[in-house]
Amino acid sequence: MKKKKIYFPNLNGLRFIAAFLVIIHHIEQFKSIIKVENYWGKIPFINIIGKLGVILFFVLSGFLITYLLLAEEKAFKKISIAKFYMRRVLRIWPLYFLIIILAFFVLPNIEIFILPSYGKDVIYTNLFWKLLLYAIFFPNLVLSLLGVVPYASHTWSIGTEEQYYLVWPVILKHIKKYRILLMFAIILFYLSFKFFLRTSYAYQIPYNNVLRAFWNSFPIDCMAIGALYSILLFQKSKFLKYLVRNDLFYFSIGLVTFLMLKGVYIPYIHYEFYSFFFGVIILNFAVNEKIKISLENKIFNYLGNISYGLYMYHPIGIILAISIISSFDLKTNWILYPLSFILTITMASLSYKYFESFFLQFKDKFSNILSGNRKIE
Repeated sequence: MKKKKIYFPNLNGLRFIAAFLVIIHHIEQFKSIIKVENYWGKIPFINIIGKLGVILFFVLSGFLITYLLLAEEKAFKKISIAKFYMRRVLRIWPLYFLIIILAFFVLPNIEIFILPSYGKDVIYTNLFWKLLLYAIFFPNLVLSLLGVVPYASHTWSIGTEEQYYLVWPVILKHIKKYRILLMFAIILFYLSFKFFLRTSYAYQIPYNNVLRAFWNSFPIDCMAIGALYSILLFQKSKFLKYLVRNDLFYFSIGLVTFLMLKGVYIPYIHYEFYSFFFGVIILNFAVNEKIKISLENKIFNYLGNISYGLYMYHPIGIILAISIISSFDLKTNWILYPLSFILTITMASLSYKYFESFFLQFKDKFSNILSGNRKIE
């Protein structure tokens, strides 16, 4: 049987925008660590866009992964969990482990990459547990419980996605009915348990600190929101007419942009609130042909294709840029941003062409449904 190909326009561009937000956030954060002039903590926008960029990644993943699994189920009457896992391994693991090796064993030995207050003594404290948790894809627990590991701590979100990938195909394979209700149940359960962990009763649970650290860094409800939009689309739900609308699309973009620029934090449901509107934006970008905004061009598609590398390499690019600027005694802000992006894009491009592509060439062997957005699965 010829493999079916699915393509949603604009999603590569959204992937790049998500990475762009994270990079801006970390540029100012690294400037504050190195103690050069910065806006960290001074402009609320800077502080919230990093995590929201990651949340946009999560909603995108929930949307696309779910749609591909549903399409596979429809075409082949089943979901191959083993093939799904192999696709994830080939896409995620090589670069993930390369970054971990660099962060622990290479960069701490290069002077320009040693950050104030984060020398070898800090990195190698609890080294066994850090390496173990990184090896089994729990970097989110390392960050929450054992502290920052420069150039590796941002991989907490990769661990979160891997944990999601572990359970998601199993859930969809074994629960075929009432999937829309299931998504709402997951969202409600996640929020309810998060609230419970803030109560005095939660402190009586053994290892409650570990449980809280994990739950707070595992926003599966945001991925479920992305999946919810995907299921509605796949099932051609009657509710789509209320969601795929120009007015709602433009309102969502305007609202999200305004709230982010103002640094608005929504109590209790901050990421869920933003995820709902991210989902509206993703859905309309994917299927609404009437909208006037397009992210579908060669530049955004390319940057979206290498967005995993942009995310993984950007801390190295930022510190390298700061080092170059310091060496030439240049003004920091006006050149740091473009130089950080140039270095990060260069590293991500070379990595994609000469390292990641070697593994990606085997992905089709484990794909029943081909995605035109395959690089952003």
